[in-house]
Amino acid sequence: KVYMIAAGVIAGVYLLGIVILFLGVKERDDPYALNSDRAIPFCKGLALTMKHGPYVKLTASFLLISTAVQLEQGNFVLFCTHAAGLRNHFQYLVVTILVSAVVSVPFWQKVLQRFGKKRAACGISWMIPFAVMLVTIPNLILAYFVAFISGLSIAASLLLPWSMLPDVVDNFRLQNPHGKGHETIFYSSYVFFTKMSAGIGLGISAAALEFTGYKPGICRQSDDVILTLKLLIGAVPAILILLGLFILLFYPITEESRKETKLALEELR
Repeated sequence: KVYMIAAGVIAGVYLLGIVILFLGVKERDDPYALNSDRAIPFCKGLALTMKHGPYVKLTASFLLISTAVQLEQGNFVLFCTHAAGLRNHFQYLVVTILVSAVVSVPFWQKVLQRFGKKRAACGISWMIPFAVMLVTIPNLILAYFVAFISGLSIAASLLLPWSMLPDVVDNFRLQNPHGKGHETIFYSSYVFFTKMSAGIGLGISAAALEFTGYKPGICRQSDDVILTLKLLIGAVPAILILLGLFILLFYPITEESRKETKLALEELR
């Protein structure tokens, strides 16, 4: 019954969001497009999008980072239950993560405005040392601290790509001034990649746990399952985040180039 109520609430939220989007958002023509410009066909636009260097680097970076976050989120409850001995606290730890992520969004907005978006991305790595500490030294106080820091990192991983994607779109617009309608391709393909990262994370978790003999419903899992949960919480997300941040180092759009692009687009307008 509780699951049915939860499903109804989620469905209601989805419907409310659709109604707000439909009634509250008005579509406008591209302000930088000329009257003679034609919309880019989807296949051609997708090919151009996949060849655009800044977009490829941004997408590859946050595909890895999003997969790491999915692994962390998806296995945190199992880790607390079976590997850390925090069975009675996992729901409060999850709430701590969610509250920390929501509350820290304005903080990250200030950080990226002050230090730039690429530098702000370093905050995603904050969860790595604390997650490794929790894996090696399971402790209740440390678990809450890790949950708080993880919320900060998750907020950064969710906010930053959506603040950087408009810069990529503007950069593409400047390089392709006689096409329009490319924004939908950028945003829809990025949403696809974020959903793919969720699928990859779930697939890795399910395959690893099944391979090591995870049995749902039992109180104590085998040592192999516990080791796998520790790896899925600590080592694997750490490697993916570091790889993602390494790729982001080659992301070419800086604060200076972003301002130059904005001025150039204003001249076109």
